Amino acid sequence: MKSGRGWGLAGWTAGIPVVLVALPMAARGRLPDPLATHWGGPSGTPDGASSFGGAVAFPTGVWAVLVLGVVVFAAARARAATALLPAGVALAGAQAAIVRANLDREDWRQAELPTAWVAVAVCAAAVLAALAGMLIDRRAPGRARGGGGPADRGPVMDVPAGERLVWLARTSNPWLGLTAGVLGAAAAVGAVLGVGGLVAGPAWLAAALALGLAALAVLACSSVRARVTGEGLEVAFGPLGWPVRRWPAAAVESARVEDRRPAQVGGWGYRLGGLGTTVMLRAGECLVVRAGGRDFAVSVDDAARGAALLNSLARCGGGGGGVERR
Repeated sequence: MKSGRGWGLAGWTAGIPVVLVALPMAARGRLPDPLATHWGGPSGTPDGASSFGGAVAFPTGVWAVLVLGVVVFAAARARAATALLPAGVALAGAQAAIVRANLDREDWRQAELPTAWVAVAVCAAAVLAALAGMLIDRRAPGRARGGGGPADRGPVMDVPAGERLVWLARTSNPWLGLTAGVLGAAAAVGAVLGVGGLVAGPAWLAAALALGLAALAVLACSSVRARVTGEGLEVAFGPLGWPVRRWPAAAVESARVEDRRPAQVGGWGYRLGGLGTTVMLRAGECLVVRAGGRDFAVSVDDAARGAALLNSLARCGGGGGGVERR
Protein backbone atom coordinates (compact mmCIF):
# COMPACT_ATOMS: atom_id res chain seq x y z
CA MET A 1 0.00 0.00 0.00
CA LYS A 2 2.98 2.32 -0.29
CA SER A 3 2.27 3.23 -3.91
CA GLY A 4 -0.04 6.05 -4.93
CA ARG A 5 -2.38 3.43 -6.40
CA GLY A 6 -2.47 1.54 -3.11
CA TRP A 7 -3.15 4.65 -1.02
CA GLY A 8 -5.85 5.72 -3.46
CA LEU A 9 -7.64 2.37 -3.18
CA ALA A 10 -7.30 2.48 0.61
CA GLY A 11 -8.87 5.92 0.71
CA TRP A 12 -11.67 4.77 -1.61
CA THR A 13 -12.28 1.67 0.54
CA ALA A 14 -12.58 3.78 3.70
CA GLY A 15 -14.50 6.64 2.10
CA ILE A 16 -17.42 4.69 0.60
CA PRO A 17 -18.86 3.49 3.94
CA VAL A 18 -18.55 7.03 5.26
CA VAL A 19 -20.73 8.23 2.38
CA LEU A 20 -23.21 5.36 2.82
CA VAL A 21 -23.69 6.23 6.49
CA ALA A 22 -23.27 10.02 6.49
CA LEU A 23 -25.71 10.76 3.67
CA PRO A 24 -28.86 9.33 5.31
CA MET A 25 -27.70 10.58 8.73
CA ALA A 26 -27.46 14.12 7.36
CA ALA A 27 -31.06 13.91 6.13
CA ARG A 28 -32.50 11.86 8.99
CA GLY A 29 -34.84 14.60 10.18
CA ARG A 30 -36.38 14.81 6.70
CA LEU A 31 -36.85 11.07 6.12
CA PRO A 32 -39.68 8.74 7.10
CA ASP A 33 -39.02 5.57 9.05
CA PRO A 34 -39.21 3.06 7.46
CA LEU A 35 -37.82 4.19 4.09
CA ALA A 36 -38.90 3.00 0.67
CA THR A 37 -36.05 0.93 -0.77
CA HIS A 38 -37.64 -0.89 -3.70
CA TRP A 39 -39.96 0.15 -6.49
CA GLY A 40 -41.89 -2.22 -8.73
CA GLY A 41 -44.70 -2.31 -11.22
CA PRO A 42 -45.37 -0.08 -14.23
CA SER A 43 -46.38 2.91 -12.12
CA GLY A 44 -43.10 2.93 -10.25
CA THR A 45 -44.75 2.88 -6.83
CA PRO A 46 -42.71 1.64 -3.87
CA ASP A 47 -43.37 -1.98 -2.91
CA GLY A 48 -40.63 -2.54 -0.35
CA ALA A 49 -39.35 -0.69 2.70
CA SER A 50 -36.64 -0.95 5.31
CA SER A 51 -36.03 0.62 8.68
CA PHE A 52 -33.67 3.56 8.82
CA GLY A 53 -31.00 1.40 10.44
CA GLY A 54 -31.47 -1.32 7.83
CA ALA A 55 -31.22 1.18 4.98
CA VAL A 56 -27.89 2.32 6.41
CA ALA A 57 -26.53 -1.11 7.34
CA PHE A 58 -27.41 -3.07 4.19
CA PRO A 59 -25.30 -1.21 1.59
CA THR A 60 -22.50 -0.84 4.15
CA GLY A 61 -22.57 -4.61 4.69
CA VAL A 62 -22.50 -5.25 0.94
CA TRP A 63 -19.43 -3.04 0.66
CA ALA A 64 -17.74 -4.83 3.58
CA VAL A 65 -18.32 -8.21 1.95
CA LEU A 66 -16.93 -6.98 -1.36
CA VAL A 67 -13.81 -5.52 0.29
CA LEU A 68 -13.32 -8.74 2.27
CA GLY A 69 -13.50 -10.72 -0.96
CA VAL A 70 -10.85 -8.52 -2.53
CA VAL A 71 -8.61 -8.95 0.51
CA VAL A 72 -9.02 -12.74 0.72
CA PHE A 73 -8.75 -13.77 -2.93
CA ALA A 74 -5.47 -13.15 -4.73
CA ALA A 75 -7.16 -12.82 -8.14
CA ALA A 76 -9.46 -10.13 -6.74
CA ARG A 77 -6.52 -8.27 -5.22
CA ALA A 78 -4.87 -8.15 -8.63
CA ARG A 79 -8.02 -6.48 -10.01
CA ALA A 80 -8.92 -4.45 -6.95
CA ALA A 81 -9.55 -1.19 -8.81
CA THR A 82 -11.76 -2.91 -11.39
CA ALA A 83 -13.94 -4.34 -8.62
CA LEU A 84 -14.01 -1.54 -6.06
CA LEU A 85 -14.34 1.62 -8.18
CA PRO A 86 -17.61 0.86 -10.02
CA ALA A 87 -19.12 -0.97 -7.03
CA GLY A 88 -18.48 2.02 -4.78
CA VAL A 89 -20.01 4.42 -7.30
CA ALA A 90 -23.07 2.18 -7.73
CA LEU A 91 -23.67 1.80 -3.98
CA ALA A 92 -23.18 5.49 -3.24
CA GLY A 93 -25.42 6.43 -6.17
CA ALA A 94 -28.15 4.02 -5.08
CA GLN A 95 -28.01 5.33 -1.50
CA ALA A 96 -28.27 8.90 -2.77
CA ALA A 97 -31.23 7.97 -4.97
CA ILE A 98 -33.05 6.32 -2.03
CA VAL A 99 -32.50 9.38 0.15
CA ARG A 100 -33.73 11.66 -2.61
CA ALA A 101 -36.86 9.55 -3.18
CA ASN A 102 -37.80 9.57 0.53
CA LEU A 103 -36.80 13.15 1.28
CA ASP A 104 -39.56 15.17 2.98
CA ARG A 105 -42.11 12.31 2.66
CA GLU A 106 -44.38 11.59 5.60
CA ASP A 107 -44.79 7.94 4.62
CA TRP A 108 -42.56 5.61 2.61
CA ARG A 109 -45.48 4.79 0.28
CA GLN A 110 -45.32 8.37 -0.99
CA ALA A 111 -41.72 8.04 -2.12
CA GLU A 112 -41.20 8.59 -5.83
CA LEU A 113 -38.40 7.30 -7.98
CA PRO A 114 -35.81 9.96 -8.85
CA THR A 115 -36.01 11.46 -12.31
CA ALA A 116 -34.37 9.64 -15.19
CA TRP A 117 -31.29 11.88 -15.24
CA VAL A 118 -30.30 10.68 -11.77
CA ALA A 119 -30.31 7.02 -12.83
CA VAL A 120 -28.47 7.87 -16.05
CA ALA A 121 -25.85 9.87 -14.16
CA VAL A 122 -25.26 7.08 -11.63
CA CYS A 123 -24.99 4.41 -14.36
CA ALA A 124 -22.65 6.57 -16.45
CA ALA A 125 -20.44 7.25 -13.41
CA ALA A 126 -20.28 3.53 -12.61
CA VAL A 127 -19.32 2.68 -16.20
CA LEU A 128 -16.60 5.35 -16.23
CA ALA A 129 -15.31 4.08 -12.88
CA ALA A 130 -15.17 0.54 -14.27
CA LEU A 131 -13.17 1.72 -17.29
CA ALA A 132 -10.83 3.70 -15.04
CA GLY A 133 -10.36 0.65 -12.82
CA MET A 134 -9.42 -1.53 -15.78
CA LEU A 135 -6.87 1.04 -16.96
CA ILE A 136 -5.39 1.38 -13.47
CA ASP A 137 -5.08 -2.39 -13.05
CA ARG A 138 -3.60 -2.79 -16.53
CA ARG A 139 -0.94 -0.19 -15.80
CA ALA A 140 -0.13 -1.35 -12.28
CA PRO A 141 3.64 -1.73 -11.92
CA GLY A 142 4.98 -5.26 -11.86
CA ARG A 143 8.10 -6.59 -10.29
CA ALA A 144 11.25 -4.63 -10.87
CA ARG A 145 13.72 -6.06 -13.33
CA GLY A 146 17.44 -5.64 -13.41
CA GLY A 147 19.00 -3.14 -15.78
CA GLY A 148 21.62 -3.68 -18.39
CA GLY A 149 24.52 -1.98 -16.65
CA PRO A 150 25.52 0.74 -14.21
CA ALA A 151 23.70 4.05 -14.39
CA ASP A 152 26.92 6.06 -14.92
CA ARG A 153 28.12 4.40 -18.15
CA GLY A 154 28.02 7.75 -19.91
CA PRO A 155 25.89 9.69 -22.35
CA VAL A 156 25.93 6.94 -25.00
CA MET A 157 25.17 3.24 -24.59
CA ASP A 158 26.41 0.45 -26.85
CA VAL A 159 23.45 -1.51 -28.16
CA PRO A 160 24.48 -5.04 -29.29
CA ALA A 161 23.41 -5.99 -32.77
CA GLY A 162 20.16 -7.90 -32.87
CA GLU A 163 19.01 -6.69 -29.44
CA ARG A 164 16.71 -3.93 -28.34
CA LEU A 165 17.23 -2.39 -24.92
CA VAL A 166 14.34 -0.85 -23.01
CA TRP A 167 14.61 1.65 -20.17
CA LEU A 168 11.68 2.30 -17.83
CA ALA A 169 11.35 4.60 -14.82
CA ARG A 170 8.45 5.76 -12.66
CA THR A 171 8.11 8.62 -10.18
CA SER A 172 5.19 9.79 -8.07
CA ASN A 173 4.54 12.65 -5.68
CA PRO A 174 2.34 11.56 -2.75
CA TRP A 175 1.46 15.15 -1.81
CA LEU A 176 0.08 15.88 -5.26
CA GLY A 177 -1.80 12.59 -5.07
CA LEU A 178 -3.23 13.61 -1.69
CA THR A 179 -4.26 17.00 -3.06
CA ALA A 180 -6.01 15.30 -5.97
CA GLY A 181 -7.75 12.97 -3.51
CA VAL A 182 -9.01 15.87 -1.37
CA LEU A 183 -10.31 17.75 -4.41
CA GLY A 184 -11.90 14.58 -5.78
CA ALA A 185 -13.53 13.82 -2.41
CA ALA A 186 -14.97 17.34 -2.25
CA ALA A 187 -16.34 16.95 -5.78
CA ALA A 188 -17.82 13.54 -4.93
CA VAL A 189 -19.47 14.89 -1.77
CA GLY A 190 -21.03 17.73 -3.77
CA ALA A 191 -22.28 15.29 -6.41
CA VAL A 192 -23.73 12.86 -3.85
CA LEU A 193 -25.46 15.67 -1.96
CA GLY A 194 -26.91 16.92 -5.23
CA VAL A 195 -28.17 13.48 -6.27
CA GLY A 196 -29.56 12.96 -2.77
CA GLY A 197 -31.49 16.21 -3.02
CA LEU A 198 -29.86 17.77 0.05
CA VAL A 199 -28.54 20.67 -2.01
CA ALA A 200 -29.95 22.26 -5.13
CA GLY A 201 -29.10 24.89 -7.68
CA PRO A 202 -26.60 25.27 -10.53
CA ALA A 203 -23.94 26.74 -8.24
CA TRP A 204 -23.47 23.38 -6.47
CA LEU A 205 -23.23 21.56 -9.79
CA ALA A 206 -20.70 24.06 -11.15
CA ALA A 207 -18.63 23.81 -7.96
CA ALA A 208 -18.63 20.01 -8.02
CA LEU A 209 -17.67 20.01 -11.71
CA ALA A 210 -14.86 22.52 -11.16
CA LEU A 211 -13.48 20.52 -8.22
CA GLY A 212 -13.68 17.31 -10.24
CA LEU A 213 -11.77 18.82 -13.16
CA ALA A 214 -9.15 20.25 -10.80
CA ALA A 215 -8.76 16.82 -9.17
CA LEU A 216 -8.20 15.17 -12.56
CA ALA A 217 -5.63 17.82 -13.55
CA VAL A 218 -3.65 17.43 -10.32
CA LEU A 219 -3.92 13.63 -10.48
CA ALA A 220 -2.47 13.62 -14.00
CA CYS A 221 0.56 15.52 -12.68
CA SER A 222 1.01 13.39 -9.54
CA SER A 223 2.89 10.53 -11.20
CA VAL A 224 4.81 9.90 -14.38
CA ARG A 225 6.25 6.94 -16.30
CA ALA A 226 9.11 7.44 -18.74
CA ARG A 227 10.07 4.71 -21.21
CA VAL A 228 12.76 4.56 -23.87
CA THR A 229 12.39 1.93 -26.60
CA GLY A 230 13.62 1.56 -30.16
CA GLU A 231 10.85 3.95 -31.18
CA GLY A 232 12.06 6.77 -28.92
CA LEU A 233 10.86 8.32 -25.67
CA GLU A 234 7.36 8.01 -24.21
CA VAL A 235 6.23 9.92 -21.11
CA ALA A 236 2.84 8.90 -19.66
CA PHE A 237 1.11 10.89 -16.94
CA GLY A 238 -1.08 9.88 -14.02
CA PRO A 239 -2.21 6.46 -12.75
CA LEU A 240 -4.11 5.85 -16.00
CA GLY A 241 -1.02 6.48 -18.12
CA TRP A 242 -2.77 9.28 -19.98
CA PRO A 243 -2.14 11.74 -21.51
CA VAL A 244 1.05 10.59 -23.23
CA ARG A 245 3.81 12.58 -24.91
CA ARG A 246 6.10 10.87 -27.44
CA TRP A 247 9.36 11.80 -29.16
CA PRO A 248 10.58 9.59 -32.06
CA ALA A 249 14.22 8.62 -31.70
CA ALA A 250 15.10 10.30 -34.99
CA ALA A 251 13.65 13.61 -33.70
CA VAL A 252 15.76 13.66 -30.52
CA GLU A 253 18.71 16.03 -30.84
CA SER A 254 20.27 15.09 -27.50
CA ALA A 255 19.49 13.71 -24.05
CA ARG A 256 21.25 14.58 -20.80
CA VAL A 257 20.87 14.60 -17.04
CA GLU A 258 20.37 17.78 -15.02
CA ASP A 259 19.78 18.46 -11.34
CA ARG A 260 16.70 20.66 -11.02
CA ARG A 261 14.75 22.07 -8.09
CA PRO A 262 11.13 23.27 -7.83
CA ALA A 263 12.33 26.82 -7.18
CA GLN A 264 14.18 26.79 -10.52
CA VAL A 265 11.19 25.72 -12.61
CA GLY A 266 8.40 27.55 -10.78
CA GLY A 267 6.94 24.86 -8.52
CA TRP A 268 5.60 21.33 -8.67
CA GLY A 269 3.82 19.46 -11.44
CA TYR A 270 3.84 20.37 -15.14
CA ARG A 271 5.82 23.61 -15.40
CA LEU A 272 6.65 25.93 -18.30
CA GLY A 273 9.50 28.40 -17.97
CA GLY A 274 12.89 29.59 -19.11
CA LEU A 275 14.34 26.08 -18.83
CA GLY A 276 11.63 24.72 -21.12
CA THR A 277 9.03 22.23 -19.95
CA THR A 278 9.68 20.39 -16.68
CA VAL A 279 7.63 17.68 -15.03
CA MET A 280 8.70 18.29 -11.44
CA LEU A 281 7.63 15.55 -9.02
CA ARG A 282 10.71 15.51 -6.81
CA ALA A 283 13.86 17.58 -6.60
CA GLY A 284 17.03 16.10 -8.05
CA GLU A 285 18.14 14.48 -11.29
CA CYS A 286 15.97 14.87 -14.35
CA LEU A 287 16.08 13.35 -17.80
CA VAL A 288 16.29 16.30 -20.20
CA VAL A 289 15.50 15.74 -23.87
CA ARG A 290 16.12 18.32 -26.56
CA ALA A 291 13.94 18.02 -29.66
CA GLY A 292 12.85 20.67 -32.12
CA GLY A 293 15.10 23.20 -30.40
CA ARG A 294 13.21 22.86 -27.10
CA ASP A 295 13.98 21.11 -23.82
CA PHE A 296 11.66 18.75 -21.99
CA ALA A 297 12.68 17.50 -18.53
CA VAL A 298 11.11 14.87 -16.31
CA SER A 299 12.23 14.04 -12.77
CA VAL A 300 12.86 10.29 -12.76
CA ASP A 301 15.44 7.99 -11.21
CA ASP A 302 18.20 6.37 -13.26
CA ALA A 303 18.03 9.26 -15.73
CA ALA A 304 21.66 8.75 -16.85
CA ARG A 305 20.95 5.33 -18.30
CA GLY A 306 17.80 6.58 -20.01
CA ALA A 307 19.73 9.47 -21.57
CA ALA A 308 22.53 7.15 -22.72
CA LEU A 309 20.14 4.73 -24.40
CA LEU A 310 18.15 7.53 -26.00
CA ASN A 311 21.34 9.12 -27.37
CA SER A 312 22.39 5.78 -28.85
CA LEU A 313 19.01 5.31 -30.52
CA ALA A 314 19.01 8.88 -31.80
CA ARG A 315 22.49 8.43 -33.27
CA CYS A 316 21.43 5.36 -35.25
CA GLY A 317 17.99 6.72 -36.16
CA GLY A 318 15.97 4.48 -33.80
CA GLY A 319 14.37 1.17 -34.79
CA GLY A 320 15.86 -2.17 -33.96
CA GLY A 321 14.42 -5.53 -33.15
CA GLY A 322 15.22 -8.88 -31.66
CA VAL A 323 15.15 -9.74 -27.97
CA GLU A 324 13.92 -7.02 -25.63
CA ARG A 325 15.82 -6.45 -22.41
CA ARG A 326 15.21 -4.06 -19.53
